[in-house]
Amino acid sequence: MSNFKYAAKSASGKTVEGTIAAGSKSEAVAELRKQNLVVMELDEASGKKAKGMRQPITFGKVVPKGKKAEVVIFTRQLATMVGAGLSLLESLEVLGYQAETPGMKLCCETLVASVRSGSDLSAAMEQCPKVFTSLYVSMVKAGEVSGQMDIILNRLADYQEAAEELSREIKSAMTYPVISMVLVLGITAFLMIGVVPTFKDVFDSLDAELPAITQFVLNISDFLRANAGSVFGGAILAAFGLVMFKRTDPGTLLYDKTILRMPVFGPLFTKVCLARFSRTFATLIRSGVPIMSTLDIVARTAGNRVVSDVVLKSRESVRNGNMLSEPLSGAKVFPPMVVRMIAIGEKTGALETLLEKIAEFYDSQVKAQVKALTSLIEPLLIAFMGIIVGGVVLAIFAPILDMVGKLSGG
Repeated sequence: MSNFKYAAKSASGKTVEGTIAAGSKSEAVAELRKQNLVVMELDEASGKKAKGMRQPITFGKVVPKGKKAEVVIFTRQLATMVGAGLSLLESLEVLGYQAETPGMKLCCETLVASVRSGSDLSAAMEQCPKVFTSLYVSMVKAGEVSGQMDIILNRLADYQEAAEELSREIKSAMTYPVISMVLVLGITAFLMIGVVPTFKDVFDSLDAELPAITQFVLNISDFLRANAGSVFGGAILAAFGLVMFKRTDPGTLLYDKTILRMPVFGPLFTKVCLARFSRTFATLIRSGVPIMSTLDIVARTAGNRVVSDVVLKSRESVRNGNMLSEPLSGAKVFPPMVVRMIAIGEKTGALETLLEKIAEFYDSQVKAQVKALTSLIEPLLIAFMGIIVGGVVLAIFAPILDMVGKLSGG
């Protein structure tokens, strides 16, 4: 038996220090966990630290933004090690050693230094806002209070993986049409500026009346050649202006409203917002985050200003003692089924369960709609490209074919 010094968090969030006798470090951690304590640091009473300990870094370094996939792996591995009996400090050090990017390594070192100095893990994570979101920190804080850090971290990892999968679905749906449209515009610009003008001298030598479509294409070609710099510069400035306008409050609101009202993609983005809202809400409630903090985080992570505004109104309604479902019922973005299920969840005390069901339903809806849109967009884009390119080719060869016909007839 050996004596181990420990620092841990109680269920109330208070830091507890002391010594415990055990046959090994894992047994000591297991015994402390039975006492509903979250182990932050564990060393042999002689003062000898576990192998692999490194000196804490100085505070004040700016931690760069972490990759989503790397943060998910970090969360899952931290949950596994804490659940297996490793102390929180030792787990963070191990993760720091095996971090693949300098940003994540620096983040882990910041966490180790802060936790070693007696700070809570959630407070330490607030020093890395570009890596750990407010949702992440709030759930970790709930895990510290409840003494279920490994369970909360696993839920957090599940949430991150589901959110990342949904994001990949949307990106896959948008990538193909965007690339295709860029190619169509590039090919059209090349034909108008590089190919069509070479036939102009031929048409002038014919000294014949040109078909309307040919004259139209030639006029566009002449305009683009004469004003190519202005056209492309104007397009770039317009795009830049739209991006800057979108960053303003009125611009963000207008953009998000327009996105939800688009004829084809509007319903898809609405379902994405509902899935994100439901999953975030359910994860936070199930993890023990207070309802007011939950609504505030859900509003900030909704991904759409329209949904955020509705959630903030609901937050004020709940603060005044009303039901959450009441303000949601007046918002067009929330279908009656969602409002009804939330109302039932509030009455039965199973709100998180029903929210998870809503998230699963809309996840499946998004996947099905993405697949359908991909199948629909491909032939539409091919047809659009054929019309544009075919129209230009027809405009070029129509006069030539007409002259050949006249010569053959003569």
